[in-house]
Amino acid sequence: MEFFAGYSPVELTLFVAGLLATGIVAGLIAGLLGVGGGIVIVPVLFHVFTMLGIDEDVRMHMAVGTSLATIIATSIRSVRAHHKKGAVDWALLKRWALPMLIGVAIGTALAAYVNGEVLTLIFATVALLVAFNMAFGRDDWRLGSELPGMAGQGLIASVIGGLSAMMGIGGGTFGVTVMTLYGRPIHQAVATSAGLGLLISVPGAIGFIIGGWNVEGLPPASFGYVNLIGFALIVPATILAAPWGANLAHAISRVTLARAFAFFLLITSLRMFYDLWAG
Repeated sequence: MEFFAGYSPVELTLFVAGLLATGIVAGLIAGLLGVGGGIVIVPVLFHVFTMLGIDEDVRMHMAVGTSLATIIATSIRSVRAHHKKGAVDWALLKRWALPMLIGVAIGTALAAYVNGEVLTLIFATVALLVAFNMAFGRDDWRLGSELPGMAGQGLIASVIGGLSAMMGIGGGTFGVTVMTLYGRPIHQAVATSAGLGLLISVPGAIGFIIGGWNVEGLPPASFGYVNLIGFALIVPATILAAPWGANLAHAISRVTLARAFAFFLLITSLRMFYDLWAG
């Protein structure tokens, strides 16, 4: 492709290796923490697209849209692995499905009209707040002993869907936090949040394809804001690694799991804030 003509074989090899490594790490995190891997994929894709000189006006949108597309495959593999452990709350997923889809539609529509810096700020701010809650929150911190009624759960699901779609993540970032604050066991929260990824990623990716259709400055092999090259390199690695993470999640303690979740969120958030400040 002419787009890659200015890069040496070594640079392109590192590019491919970096995306494959990203897919493996994202798959592990998807299975381990119940997130769709977007917490890793979005910032890495953003920097890869920066390295390749993609227009800064579409860079973050491409990272978010491509991340959502990869989460489709990751979530399927991850939720199946958790289902075998009997940890997925399918009844909750059914209750949350419709309001979450509404939230995703709203979030995707908004994302199409804001610039990349706004998406980056949303990602960094929310990730930092959740990281501090997971790192410093106490076991006795509760919003309630059980989830609220249908109206309350509908609102929660809509907000999770909207913010997740704008951030390019699978919903586990919020789902794990909300469920544990309402007394759900961490392993059940992680397993069920893996299922949220499908509810968010499928309509979210479609929305970013539509929102980015015919937009100028997109790299080759892109359907709207979803880049097929990034998708093709990351998905096989995430599918391979997601079951490893799911098995590991059921083999380690709640404290270790929560700290791992907080660590990845904190690193990602700080990196994003740095990019905003440096830019």
